[in-house]
Amino acid sequence: MLDKAPNKKLSDLLDRFGAALAAGDVDSAVGCFQEDCYWRDLVTFTWNIKTMEGRDQVRDMLISQLAKTKPSHWAIAEGEDASESDGLLEGWISFETEAARGFGHIRLKDARIWTLLTTMVELKGHEEPAGFARPMGARHGHGKNRPTWKEEREKEVAELGFKTQPHTLIIGGGQGGIALGARLRQLGVPTIIVEKNERAGDSWRKRYKSLCLHDPVWYDHLPYIDFPRNWPVFSPKDKIGDWLEMYTKVMELNYWSSTEAKSATYDDKKKEWTVIVHRDGKDITLKPKQLVLATGQSGKANMPDFKGMDSFKGDQHHSSKHPGPDAYAGKRAVVIGSNNSAHDIAAALWEAGADVTMVQRSTTHISRSDTLMEIGLGSLYSEKAVQGGMTTAKADLIFASLPYKILHEFQIPAYAEMKKRDAEFYKGLEKAGFMLDWGDDDSGLFMKYLRRGSGYYIDVGASDLIIDGSIKLRAGVEVKEIKEHSVLLSDGSDLPADLIVYATGYGSMNGWAADLISREVADKVGKCWGLGSNTTKDPGPWEGELRNMWKPTQQEALWFHGGNLHQSRHYSQFLSLQLKARHEGIATPVYGLQQVHHKG
Repeated sequence: MLDKAPNKKLSDLLDRFGAALAAGDVDSAVGCFQEDCYWRDLVTFTWNIKTMEGRDQVRDMLISQLAKTKPSHWAIAEGEDASESDGLLEGWISFETEAARGFGHIRLKDARIWTLLTTMVELKGHEEPAGFARPMGARHGHGKNRPTWKEEREKEVAELGFKTQPHTLIIGGGQGGIALGARLRQLGVPTIIVEKNERAGDSWRKRYKSLCLHDPVWYDHLPYIDFPRNWPVFSPKDKIGDWLEMYTKVMELNYWSSTEAKSATYDDKKKEWTVIVHRDGKDITLKPKQLVLATGQSGKANMPDFKGMDSFKGDQHHSSKHPGPDAYAGKRAVVIGSNNSAHDIAAALWEAGADVTMVQRSTTHISRSDTLMEIGLGSLYSEKAVQGGMTTAKADLIFASLPYKILHEFQIPAYAEMKKRDAEFYKGLEKAGFMLDWGDDDSGLFMKYLRRGSGYYIDVGASDLIIDGSIKLRAGVEVKEIKEHSVLLSDGSDLPADLIVYATGYGSMNGWAADLISREVADKVGKCWGLGSNTTKDPGPWEGELRNMWKPTQQEALWFHGGNLHQSRHYSQFLSLQLKARHEGIATPVYGLQQVHHKG
């Protein structure tokens, strides 16, 4: 019957919800939600990235923000239909606030909201010049001494940072800085990206030569320009480097390569930063209003401080500085660590003819790449998903619509299936002595990534080398001392070594803030990344969102932008809109600014 059709059910709920909000009737609006409910807001209501969990938190947010945001026009998104299965009704929705247009996803149980995702699409009056509004490019007509596009672009490059100042300065020109720079360019926010390397893409080119993306191509598109349909599933590092360099050029980004940021201070009265950068042999002073650290989600390299390191006679370096395997054929290599970089480097060294031993100090989760693609990502990010009509934008929003509080519940059965499917593989690893884990609650790789950013390997071949003994393994031991020609382990054994690679991970991104600004500011904003899940390396209390990422921090006008290519693409939209609003002087009443519980 028509009155029971999914669209009718969803429309009725949206009508009730919209009417309650328009009337300022918070209790009636809250009554549209389940007791056990989640409202994840990406900027539209909170000017923050914030998840409200349960009716009380929804109520508190609406009491604070409803009059400031003035939402309206709640409807099923144009061209979309709701669907219903097993008592769960889902749909895509559109809405507006006084300042912006929004898009979202909703799930209903028993005619009430279970999960609600609201995202800001564009600021009214400040839309991106696309579609019918795209720039003409050519200037038809006539006039004397009219500048060409090239001349105008050259003028902008010559003056920005000198005659005129950027509104936003992005420190770090890897994928994150580039994606955000592209968004800000389209929004007309004067922006400079500062990168210490010589060329865009060098942050990939300069890594160890065997590096490839472990995420598939459908997961990794940049904003505005998708990879071509014949692009490889897993991109080699130099190919990604070339893509980023091309992208930077064609998107007309103001990209200052070979430039090092030396210091930054914030003037509370002037509401601006003073940033000293070194470029072309001289110091340049920049005065941006907003400062973004896009220096990598992994933060600063964790170089261990083992006894005797100064005495070692061979080569030793952190994995981030590993030059590749070519110089180590016939050498004895010890790789300390057992996550992605450790496996990749160990396998490449073995292929080059080195004698390789991996030292595994703690358990590691391993997912086989093919299985992870099929079970973990296939429904949203795969060729099959594309052929079924799934777009990157919708895949991102579906993924974003699952609140972090319950995300692990969706992950656990997927990883249980992986464990079952690849049982012989895992049996082989355990027989080799490898210490496996599946996360603190069996939720696997992605929750480990969100909670701690470490502790896993996506297997693209190195595990087979451990299983067959080609890569030797010493598991469950600690490094006691580095000697002149060996690594002494806690069980008393001595590993001869000509090369030591410390694949010992990275610290929090706020370590970059300590170096560039001050330790006081780094402690003021606190730890970056992690959810507060109270699992290994992710101490509580519960945060509900990733700490400090893509949202306002306790330091005014300081932002952090990082993550994998997927996150750089997706969250750059919401960070760019927050920065654009501040550029235009639009009121941005932040709700639920994150409290600091951990300094780093």
